[in-house]
Amino acid sequence: MLENSVLAEPVIYVNGRFMTQPLSGVQRFALEISQALARISRADGQPAPIMLTPAAPCEQAMAEDQPRRAVGRRKGQMWEQFELPRAARQGVLLNLGNTGPLWGGPRIVIIHDAGVFSQPGSYSWKFRLWYRFLHTVLRYTHARLVTVSRFSRMELAKYLRIPAERITVISEGAEHIAGVAADPAILARFGLHPQRFVLAVGNLAPHKNLARLDALARALGARGIPLVISGSVNAAVFNAKAGQALPNPAIYVGRVTDRELRALYEAAACFVFPSLYEGFGLPPLEAMACGCPVVAADIAVLHEICGTAALYADPTDPDAIAKAVLDVLDTPSSARDMRAAGKVRAASFTWDRAARSLLDVARSLTP
Repeated sequence: MLENSVLAEPVIYVNGRFMTQPLSGVQRFALEISQALARISRADGQPAPIMLTPAAPCEQAMAEDQPRRAVGRRKGQMWEQFELPRAARQGVLLNLGNTGPLWGGPRIVIIHDAGVFSQPGSYSWKFRLWYRFLHTVLRYTHARLVTVSRFSRMELAKYLRIPAERITVISEGAEHIAGVAADPAILARFGLHPQRFVLAVGNLAPHKNLARLDALARALGARGIPLVISGSVNAAVFNAKAGQALPNPAIYVGRVTDRELRALYEAAACFVFPSLYEGFGLPPLEAMACGCPVVAADIAVLHEICGTAALYADPTDPDAIAKAVLDVLDTPSSARDMRAAGKVRAASFTWDRAARSLLDVARSLTP
């Protein structure tokens, strides 16, 4: 709902630019944590943060009781750099999606990873140039930097050349996927049968590493079990020309709704996540929350997130990935144990806990 202008200004604002963008990992984080911020603020007897959005149409649905104000006439980066900081000058501004104004009052900027520095080939040159500039300049401002994993904190400290202590770590949550009803119609639409397919979620950016699932796709095909891939590519962000061919054979279902995604997670015999680089790695946690065994890339951040609840494989070795997945399929007792352990692991990550940590940082900056 739009905020009534006669109400007193709250202390905390949220940069709502993400509301005008298609839903992907960063927008998912921003949407879920902004809703959690409103919940726990009210539970504390404090006013909920006000969402400041451009006048452009919103792509994301928002809770009816989330205070919102449309400000300015511009959109995109021009809105964020010039109109947003003026609108938020009386409070602390939370920027949840990698970017934020370079000037203005107290503000927090959440940078999810250092991918534009460490994985340059995955991003379009315009996106890479702007984000490198923005993140580098932010280190010289009074903005408080926050990220989503200990791994990302070390990466950002390295590339921005700042002490790791300047970066606060919060986390993410996975309970959103359990909050929607599964839509099994997607299974019928693609001829999928429960426990008779393996699922991967990602886009065609090189660091997502889907091409190295080719050996797995062939091994599964020999058993009459399809590899199912969900995801899409935003050409404005990722380097589509450097994208990779899909494994063959595979069923590509494209972008799906949350309800369809839950149905896929719950019906899959195994979820495989071969990514070479992540700031957090939410899909494996979502899969665990839905009771799906997870085979993850053997990289530091996924060990941090998945712990001992996942099986790991060298993401540069297609045969190792295939073997790990087939081991899950061929050992029902191990798969059963992984389902149970995964649910416990996923339950330890909640949006409310992440929002509480973020609110603590924001309130420490309150003017």
